[in-house]
Amino acid sequence: MIPPASARAGHVHADAMFTTDPSPAGASIVMPAGEATGFRWHSARTVQTISSSGRAAMARCEVCGNDYDKAFEVTLGGQRHTFDSFECAIHKMAPACSHCGCKVVGHGVEAHGKFFC
Repeated sequence: MIPPASARAGHVHADAMFTTDPSPAGASIVMPAGEATGFRWHSARTVQTISSSGRAAMARCEVCGNDYDKAFEVTLGGQRHTFDSFECAIHKMAPACSHCGCKVVGHGVEAHGKFFC
């Protein structure tokens, strides 16, 4: 039998550390509460499911397919996305620069509905 997440070493109940507030653009990003950013962060809730092998299931990154116990969710426009790294989240969600095609990480500039780095 696998103990609940709160009883295992190194695990803290998600509601104790994380909060949810949407960003001005309607996105919620899963990160520790209290970070000095324009967002308030929330945790992906861990759902304990047991596979046929008797092991707890982990979240799977929708970009690379990696199963990772520290995966996080990003919610944008009411759709939840699960990632194992910021690299995968950026690859999937960051807008591309309309001039050079690079992913815009950070503020960038938006003009006439286009993004630029």
